[in-house]
Amino acid sequence: MDEIKGSILKQVFKKRNNWSYKYDYGSLLVIGGSKLYHGSPALAALAALRSGTDLVTVVAPERAADIVAGLSPDLITYPLKGDYLEKRHLPALLEASKDKTAIVIGNGLCRQKKTLLAVKEFLKITNKPAVIDADAIHALDKDLLKSNFLITPHTREFFAISRIELQRSLESRLAALKNFACSSTILLKGHVDIIFNASKTAINTTGNYYMTKGGTGDTLAGICGSLLAQGIDYFDAACAAAYINGKAGDLAARQKKQGLLATDLIEKIPDVIR
Repeated sequence: MDEIKGSILKQVFKKRNNWSYKYDYGSLLVIGGSKLYHGSPALAALAALRSGTDLVTVVAPERAADIVAGLSPDLITYPLKGDYLEKRHLPALLEASKDKTAIVIGNGLCRQKKTLLAVKEFLKITNKPAVIDADAIHALDKDLLKSNFLITPHTREFFAISRIELQRSLESRLAALKNFACSSTILLKGHVDIIFNASKTAINTTGNYYMTKGGTGDTLAGICGSLLAQGIDYFDAACAAAYINGKAGDLAARQKKQGLLATDLIEKIPDVIR
């Protein structure tokens, strides 16, 4: 089991060709948001852009999509009629994902039954590289876990899909992941992050206790999605994203301490990569 070091960044961020153009470094779809939450998909999307992917489109219920569009001119939005994601939106999701190189789903969706059913149906169909985060994790069951999924749970979300109670020790968490063996890649968030798949395990120690603020998990999902969109392998993408998100949080915390916000972390991502 390896500890992730800064050298992972040279591995995933190769020198770019002078003749590079838009779309060479991916096009990401973020599916999230609801009547209540608009910040989560915006944070994931902005973190993805700061991590190098060329284009990010946010598909969200119309109120959330409209607010996200007003937050940054860098984001493309696709509004869905209604307050929450539902099965009637499935054709729109499939159409929006058609030309994308990766997907992030779950941020700010809420856990209404109709929303989780829609997520489940979409995940059954899609074969795109996909980051499953936040509320979308609650739509999963073990039979749905596929090799094209990178799942990013915290302790309670891991329990939701595994029914395994996690303890606060690295050894017990590693044992739980081995017992839960599945075909997906898992980035288990915590004081020490664990990245796990059927053949490899790594740990990440960047990050700090000021990153309890809402939104820092959304930024992690966005970075994961950005790297998948750029064609990085699932395990390497998870390792690099955990390192970047934690290190950016460390840089932001030096100045902000308990005042750290997820938006502060996003602004530090280019410093980490540089």
